[in-house]
Amino acid sequence: MNNNARSAALTALLHVDVNEGYSNIVLDKTLSAFSLDQRDKALVSAIFYGVLERRITLDYIIGQFSKTPYRKMSAQVLEILRMGVYQILYLEKIPKSAAVNESVNLAKENEAVKASGFINAVLRALLRNIDHIQMPDSEKKPLLYLSVKYSCPEWLIALWQEAYGKECTISLLESAFHKPPVFARVNNTAISEEDLIQKLNSEGVKASAITWIDNAIELQQTGAISQSTCFQEGLFHIQDLSSQLCCSLLNPISGLRIIDVCSAPGGKAFTIAEIMENKGELLALDKYKGKVNLIHQGAQRLKLNIIQSAVRDASNGKTPLEPADRVLCDVPCSGLGIIRRKPEIRYKLKSAIDSLPNLQYLILCESSKLVKAGGVLFYSTCTLNPKENFEVATKFLQNNDVFEPLMLDLPVGIHHAINEPNNQLTLMPHVHGTDGFFMAAFRRK
Repeated sequence: MNNNARSAALTALLHVDVNEGYSNIVLDKTLSAFSLDQRDKALVSAIFYGVLERRITLDYIIGQFSKTPYRKMSAQVLEILRMGVYQILYLEKIPKSAAVNESVNLAKENEAVKASGFINAVLRALLRNIDHIQMPDSEKKPLLYLSVKYSCPEWLIALWQEAYGKECTISLLESAFHKPPVFARVNNTAISEEDLIQKLNSEGVKASAITWIDNAIELQQTGAISQSTCFQEGLFHIQDLSSQLCCSLLNPISGLRIIDVCSAPGGKAFTIAEIMENKGELLALDKYKGKVNLIHQGAQRLKLNIIQSAVRDASNGKTPLEPADRVLCDVPCSGLGIIRRKPEIRYKLKSAIDSLPNLQYLILCESSKLVKAGGVLFYSTCTLNPKENFEVATKFLQNNDVFEPLMLDLPVGIHHAINEPNNQLTLMPHVHGTDGFFMAAFRRK
């Protein structure tokens, strides 16, 4: 791995650290900006995601070998140290001495010459004491121990333990380090599942069917999937099984009128339109014009002409709409169910998500006005936080007596991982093989 590749990893990490960009988007842009071969790109990705995933662990270890507290270091010096420690402890193919030397060179090449000696001293101290790294006492400070071991904030571990129990919490923490599978939804209006699998396999993409949900496939050896001929022809779109299940349970029958109130980037709208066989009305709305354009572009690629995309603020019902047979509220959320895909989410401050349930409840109440008598309202999030999930859904039923709970008709093999009402479902990565996800169903009386 050359220094150009290490510089790419550093650039991407600093962008996430300073600008709080989404990791997948930041990495894609960084790899496009640097001239790297496939091997270097793979190693940049490994270091980038590895450092993000283990930030708390790395900082704790740096603290043991640095006289300067990591909070007082510049962002650049700290990221170079994190990269060095990560390579030493977790990347077996990189010689430990090379990890130190290249970290020093990286500092010199990125305007941190004065800190190069300091970086060298910290990493050399780690090498000398690599078998004597101290972890927090698991009995005296159990939350801190788990936080350092799994690189997860103590507040989030405490939240999960209270909500789901200690055993489930450990499984959730471990699942965050597993590489997430890539799932796709077959565009059944254009091709059959069997034919798409054959076409993808002929392109060198390994594709296999998911048995418990129609038109869902798992992809491996994808490369840059957007370059696939099948993708460009609109034969599928990328979507986790949790979202596909949510769309299936909504039961979007051909000919119905359906509204997706927080639709961007449009994945659920696309799946709903496909289940409807591109027959009926589907209004895909979002607050921001740029995001609405993404929905429009995706619908065009998939040739789903029943989708009408438009700008509308779901929390403000001033724009009147004709009532619909089905309304989907996939609300803005803390994203705690997709940490394995976007590891930076775990480092959000608790205060940053405390206000979300009020917004989510407001969107759900406003959207309920768009449901016909006898129609169905769905609420969903990609988070694992009862305040955003169970409590919002329960509060809605308590305060809206024209709605009643609608039991979810779950596929064979999908069961509840926690104790919850039968109109709600919490999906867990370690139980269901999906992202962490929540949905609740209601029917207008």
